[in-house]
Amino acid sequence: MTATPPDFDAAFFRSALGRFATGVTVITAETGAEPKPVGLTISSFNSVSLEPPMVLWTLSRAASSLPHFQQAQRYVIHVLGASQLHLAKRFAYGPQARRFDGLALTRAPGGTLMLDDADCAAWFECRNVTQHEAGDHLIFIGQVERCHRNFHQPLVYHAGDFDLTPSTEPLSSN
Repeated sequence: MTATPPDFDAAFFRSALGRFATGVTVITAETGAEPKPVGLTISSFNSVSLEPPMVLWTLSRAASSLPHFQQAQRYVIHVLGASQLHLAKRFAYGPQARRFDGLALTRAPGGTLMLDDADCAAWFECRNVTQHEAGDHLIFIGQVERCHRNFHQPLVYHAGDFDLTPSTEPLSSN
């Protein structure tokens, strides 16, 4: 059976997807012969499996950091806390070469580069297991080797922004 062509454009699809609130993460790794840090903000993060513990996230094939994450053996996914909007914006919009400037960094227990910030809601140190092509993105699947969680409120992304101001729209038409 073949797929029916969509009856909407990319802008409408993006807007519809934006109705689903997601958490915000920053992913960090190091790559190259002389390891250099690489990091980015993503909201496409999800659990895959409990046994073994696995997660997934996606990255556009057009992203300049794509080759670095394809080569990285391990990475850390930081689930940002509500107070970490500055990190979300820094790793989403700032030039890659300057994203780590002035930030305190540390190592996860397995040695992977990570942000040294106690305000994260959680973090996951992952082995880069596989990647799958999916349209204009790659799906990264990581096996979680270590993780930690706090009880901080998470940073949430919704409708194209980091603001979850209550809507005045009715919940239903009934």
